[in-house]
Amino acid sequence: MKSGADFPAYIREIKAMGVTHYESYVIDGHIDYHGSMDYTAKVPAKYEALLIANSTDIEQFKAGLKAHQRAETDFLSFIRMCAAFGIEKWEVCMDKMTCTYFDKAGNVVLVEGIPY
Repeated sequence: MKSGADFPAYIREIKAMGVTHYESYVIDGHIDYHGSMDYTAKVPAKYEALLIANSTDIEQFKAGLKAHQRAETDFLSFIRMCAAFGIEKWEVCMDKMTCTYFDKAGNVVLVEGIPY
């Protein structure tokens, strides 16, 4: 993906491959993909570890996310923004077609529907 504008097409593609949900970790970009019958595929770290802020700035995160969804930022810029505003990971659920963002304490920061 180049930007957030590419996200819905990416979700359609991996859903067609049998992925039921996945977790993407901001700290280093590793991803855990899950499928039926307890299938899991782990993608290793993609970049050097980032420092995730201890406090979450929800409003700044939402603004940065919207900019990314409008293709105003590239993926690595989005990742750095997530780290700066306290986002530890996001989880995508194919059944519900949602993307849920979490802080370091495991609290839900934002749940978004994914256009299909």
